Amino acid sequence: MAVFDTPQAAFGALRPACVQLTRVQTVENVRQLQAHLAGVSGAALQELQEYVLFPLRFALRVPGPKQERLVQSLVQCISSVLAATCVKKQELLQELFSELCTCLAPPPSSGKAAPLSEELKLAVIQALHTLMHSAYGDVILSLYQPSTLPLLGFAVSLLLTLAEQEKAKQIKISALECLQVLVLQCDCQEHWHLDEDEAQQCGDLFASFLPGISITLSRVIAGDIKQGHKTTVSAIRLFYLIVGLVMSDKQLARIPKNKEKLPVEHSRISELMIHRGPDWTKSTAEKLSLLLHKVVESSSVHPHWKVRLELVELVHHLLSNCSQSLVDSFSHLLKALVGLVNDENSEVQSRCNKVLQGIAEQRIVAQNRALADVLSENLHSLATALPRLMNSQDDMGKVSTLSLLLGYLKLLGSKINIVLNSVSHLQRLSKALVQVLELDVTDVKIVEARRSGPPCPLQQGVQKGRYQKKYFRFFTEEKVFQLLQQVCRVLGYYGNLYLLVDHFMGLYNESGLYRKQAAMILNELVTGAAGVGVDFLQEREVPLNMNDLKGSITSILDEYMDQANWYLVTSIDTEESSPEQSVQQGLAVRAGGSSSSVLLLSPEPPATTRTMNSNIWQICIQLEGVGCFAAVLGKEFQLLLLSALYPVLEKAGDRTLLISETALGTLADICEACGYNSVQCLINENSDYLVNGISLNLRHLEYQPRASQVLDTMLRHSDASLLPLVEDVIQDVLSALDQSYNSQASTFLRVLHSVMTALVQWFGMSSTEEHRQRQADKGQSRPRSWGQQEVTITSQELERFFLDYVSQKQIAEGDLPDLEEEEADEVPLAKPEPNSDTEGEAPMPIHAQLAKDVMERCIHLLSDGSLRVRLKVLDVLELCVTVLHPHGNHLLPMAHRVWPALVTRLISDDPLAVLRAFKVLCTLAQTCGDFLRQRVSKDVLPKLTSSLLSQAPVSARAGPVYSHTLAFKLQLAVLQGLGSLCERLDMGESDLNKVADACLNYLSAKQPVKLQEAAQSVFLHLMHVDPDSTWLLLSEVCCPEGYEPPHASLHPVKLGGMGRPRNELTDNVLLLLQRLQQQEGTGPGTSTQEASPS
Repeated sequence: MAVFDTPQAAFGALRPACVQLTRVQTVENVRQLQAHLAGVSGAALQELQEYVLFPLRFALRVPGPKQERLVQSLVQCISSVLAATCVKKQELLQELFSELCTCLAPPPSSGKAAPLSEELKLAVIQALHTLMHSAYGDVILSLYQPSTLPLLGFAVSLLLTLAEQEKAKQIKISALECLQVLVLQCDCQEHWHLDEDEAQQCGDLFASFLPGISITLSRVIAGDIKQGHKTTVSAIRLFYLIVGLVMSDKQLARIPKNKEKLPVEHSRISELMIHRGPDWTKSTAEKLSLLLHKVVESSSVHPHWKVRLELVELVHHLLSNCSQSLVDSFSHLLKALVGLVNDENSEVQSRCNKVLQGIAEQRIVAQNRALADVLSENLHSLATALPRLMNSQDDMGKVSTLSLLLGYLKLLGSKINIVLNSVSHLQRLSKALVQVLELDVTDVKIVEARRSGPPCPLQQGVQKGRYQKKYFRFFTEEKVFQLLQQVCRVLGYYGNLYLLVDHFMGLYNESGLYRKQAAMILNELVTGAAGVGVDFLQEREVPLNMNDLKGSITSILDEYMDQANWYLVTSIDTEESSPEQSVQQGLAVRAGGSSSSVLLLSPEPPATTRTMNSNIWQICIQLEGVGCFAAVLGKEFQLLLLSALYPVLEKAGDRTLLISETALGTLADICEACGYNSVQCLINENSDYLVNGISLNLRHLEYQPRASQVLDTMLRHSDASLLPLVEDVIQDVLSALDQSYNSQASTFLRVLHSVMTALVQWFGMSSTEEHRQRQADKGQSRPRSWGQQEVTITSQELERFFLDYVSQKQIAEGDLPDLEEEEADEVPLAKPEPNSDTEGEAPMPIHAQLAKDVMERCIHLLSDGSLRVRLKVLDVLELCVTVLHPHGNHLLPMAHRVWPALVTRLISDDPLAVLRAFKVLCTLAQTCGDFLRQRVSKDVLPKLTSSLLSQAPVSARAGPVYSHTLAFKLQLAVLQGLGSLCERLDMGESDLNKVADACLNYLSAKQPVKLQEAAQSVFLHLMHVDPDSTWLLLSEVCCPEGYEPPHASLHPVKLGGMGRPRNELTDNVLLLLQRLQQQEGTGPGTSTQEASPS
């Protein structure tokens, strides 16, 4: 289609269509004009703008009813003309504005909105939108004069009605966008931007519309969610733009005290104009506060993230422009902003953080005392409600509440001291934190979990900064605890550290109910003060003073490690110290608290499980605090090692598992902070101070019973290089033990057990491998000797054999004095031997000598009246035997001396002692070998076998509960160790038969499964010692197949087990015969054939 570039050509083309439309107003004529307009250039159309608009406007103004299709076509055609041209006359703008608004107006007779089609409404709205964009400069401003106030009000009213009442989403959104353009807050870049005076003029004008606009928009924002998120987003944007314009701090500051008087002809309009004075501002701010509260409540929980994002923009815009005028509303706005920091949508989170960061950087709160006061009051109200909220809300609600608390503190920043300097505020906040952080101390497992056996080295099992998982009374979500940590750290970062530490130390000492929580808070306050792990919005105004930090940490450590707070009852085990003693115990290398104050705490009632659980957690929290302080101070913490290391090592040796693990983690933190490569280096570098403290405390063990725990921890986590340093301490222990067998034996034995455990770890040899080698040698030598008896044996070898046999038998029977006399007789014949012996004994290592000295004390204590002492002695004795294993010349005489007391423990003692004593016997058998054969055969074996025989019917009849009894455990231990004992000692045939007869009943299917398996292990060992006898015994019970003689002259083989029906022994016997056949590698009858002469 041809394009008309000149006004003359365009006029010639458009004139017929315009004339025709003026004469006859039909949709077809409008379409023809629209078609001709498409061929006219923009410049030509600009010249003919009024000419073209005349027939369209005339058609709209024709009186009488008109078809909606016609009106819609006219409006759309006007819109297309305005889109291609600019309105340059003020009158034309106002007339077009009025005519388009009239299209939406209801008939004068009815007060209701015109029942227009949605298409027509949308077309009119878009035409108004286009009209506002087609006017510029003074032309558009002519619409915003006091004289046009009624016209503007009419348009605003129509558009608000459409935005609120229309069902169609597109109409609601278009109406809101048109309103945004109408109040000159359009988002497009090309639109006219107002200067200060123009904005001031528009603000005065729009103040008249503010109540209607804000109320209607608040209803739209809080409306049905079905209207869609775009409608809500547009309403929120328009709300904060119009409020931000009318309530702008800059504009309100320029408002004159008195209202300007308009000319007389505008007297009626003057009544509509608003004077934005102080009274009006205050009144309007109060009303807007209610609307903002409504907007915030509905938008902050809206399911669509774009609505929540727009709410962030609302807060940002109003806080930036109206921080003075709307200060009372910011309690709601900041609550919304801070609450959205943890929004599920990342964009909302990011924008929220940026806005908060901007508020902090612009120092809006810091420079606005009124805003700081609002935040302080919000903080006070929230702290008051915090315990109730944490008790009633779900985890998500708790996260939101704590996020709000944290956000308030971050926004206050350095102004936080305003809150802290108020006694009411500080008490409210501190009590809220203490109540919320209350621990759940009902779990019995915390008290039950005990450290047993030598734990693995620290470097293998403990990681730096590992805190024990805590269980709280009011919440379970880890996110809640992390937020509480951040709250405390932000307080420490911005607040007065001395004030905070002093206040929470007061709560720490005020009541045992607050002590754990106060300690947790103190730990986090110090961490925050050091700037570690703090999420802040702005740097603090005053940098950290390390001397202040060090002074606070020192005072906290002194309080933590005070006798009354460090030595708490954590167990009712009689092995541990009594409650009175635990309170009275002081710290080594440190002057403890006054004894009078400690004695006041001693007459407390017996500890309950709940109390012990609480005490355990308190100690763990305080240990975590020590690790936290070390991390904060770094190398500076070395100055505090003299007062802190010894108590932490005490707790690392505690029997309570939770305390021990926490203390080990604290040691790892100290190593990291002070630059030690490992805990071993830490202990070795400070060993002189530690050993001195242990030595001093061991001299007063009745007051310092935990010195053994320090020594135990040092030995467990160090190496053999520590032995020369602690040798004197061990000798002191042995000397003290000699002088106080009755009173302190249990405590001293605990020390000796730690020492011997360390010696086994450092110097213990693998006796199992030596035993295997010895058995292999025996297996090779025995058949060879049998063969030599028939072939090449000589009289000298036979004589030597019998002499050795007699000598070994005498040693086995304990005939040592005769042996010594015999050796004395042989001295003149071989003088060099004593020298060689002394040379062999002279270099006896320190550890072996210590083990020998300890073993001597154990011999005397094996008959102690206390079962607990006897059990400890047996444990220590076993370790001594293991250490002395490579030194047979010293071990065998000690074994001879210990034997009588050990036999008494095996034969006539409490079953628990019998269990331990049997374990010691197995260890002795492994290390001493043939030396014990005759003794075991004579003193021990008859008792063990008779006990097994008498208990077999009992266990066969017992039910499943029997496996939990001490009798069962004793049976099981004896059966598990008896086979290896016989094999190690190479017992004789008669003894083996006794053992086999006693264990045979335990192969019954009626016995508990574990006892059956243990009995099978006995027979498996017997197979190695005497396979032929074992096969014959089992075959007498059950023989699965018959054996034909190799020659007719031989009698047939008859065994007791042939042809017997199945019984309770059959399955286990068959299994053992099968294992024996696999071991021998041939048929089960081969061994009997070899034994018989050919």
